[in-house]
Parts: sequence; C-alpha cells; structure tokens
Amino acid sequence: MMDEGDRRPLASRNTRWATSMARWMASKTITPNQISQASIVAATIAGGAFYLSGQTLGVSRVVCLLLAVLFCQVRLLCNLFDGMVAVEGGKGAVDGPFWNEFPDRAADLLIFAGVGYGINMPGLGWAAGAFAVLTAYVRELGRATGNPSDFSGPMAKQHRMATISAAGLTSILEPLWDGHNQILTVGLAVVAFGAALTAVRRAKRLTTRLKSQTRTQTSD
Repeated sequence: MMDEGDRRPLASRNTRWATSMARWMASKTITPNQISQASIVAATIAGGAFYLSGQTLGVSRVVCLLLAVLFCQVRLLCNLFDGMVAVEGGKGAVDGPFWNEFPDRAADLLIFAGVGYGINMPGLGWAAGAFAVLTAYVRELGRATGNPSDFSGPMAKQHRMATISAAGLTSILEPLWDGHNQILTVGLAVVAFGAALTAVRRAKRLTTRLKSQTRTQTSD
C-alpha cells in the first residue's frame, strides 16, 4: 500500500481532470499495478523513438521526436494515476510498493539510454539513467531509516522529464541552423549533472537528519 502522507507533491493531483480520470479508472477493472507497468511500455516507446530520431532526418526525425516527447508525458501520467487509483481509489495492493518504484527506475534507464544511443553518446545516456536511479535510491534509503521521502531537486523525476522533453521539442528546429542532436546532447548532459547533484544533495540532507536524530537520542 502507498503511504498517503509520504507522496511526491504534485499540483496536477488536485486538478479536476486528474481527479475525474482517476475516479473513472478506479471504477473499472484497471489496477494501480497495471498502470505502473504501462509506464514501462511508455518509456520503451519513448526511448526507442529517441534512438530512432538520431538515425533519421527530415519528417521521420520530427515524428520520432514528437513520439518520444509524447510518451515521456504518458510515462508521467502513469506515475500520477497509479498513485491516485491506489490511494484515492482505494485499490492499493500488497505488492503495490514494488510496482510503484521498480517501473520508474526501468523507465529512467530506458529513456535516457535511448537518448544516449540516438546521439551516439551511450555513456552519457547510461550516466543520466544511473544518476536518476541513484536519486531514487537515496530517497528510499531515507524512508528505510525512518525519515520522510526527500523529493527535492534540482533534477527530480518531473524535472528530468521536463528537461529531456524540452530538449526533444527544441531539437525539431535544429535543421534551421544545420544542427543535429546538439540540443539533445546538452539536455542529456543537464539531466546527468543535475541528477548527480540531486543525489548528493539528498544524501547530505539525509546524513544531516541521521546525525541530528543520533544527537537527540544521546541527549535523551
């Protein structure tokens, strides 16, 4: 089951359209775990489209980039609705915590590796994916030690998807200056560096909390 008091703060969760969609899903046979699993499918399509965009030109490249950006957003929607159907819809399952986390980690790797291979910089893609996974690891490590989840940035999940989506859309304009994949390269580098910084920042905040707890226990 998902802890209602320890969820990523999302303004979209309180919008009318999201509430209506989550209520509709909850009324059907759709389960939160199925929605979480669908996010892996969306990420696979996004990563594949990013890869193909680096192998094509012209209209085909534009179509691939648009598909990649679209399915990055579908991935985020899956991440939104799985929690809403589980908590607000009351359909959480015993294995929900696994499906709430595992698909997200796979999705990050699939998308950023796809971008990396598409721009012929696979190392950068895997680095971005690895640092994205590390940010989540530190967050979950905090929970395991009795601390609240740290969803701080500067490159949390929604920031990563916004950055790579913006880079994908802007890349459509590159033929205007005879460019090719420069913007995606910069975007992927920003994600990698930002995710690494986020992991370090969260780690520092966690160790500070743990030290504070130790001092409090000692003084008691």
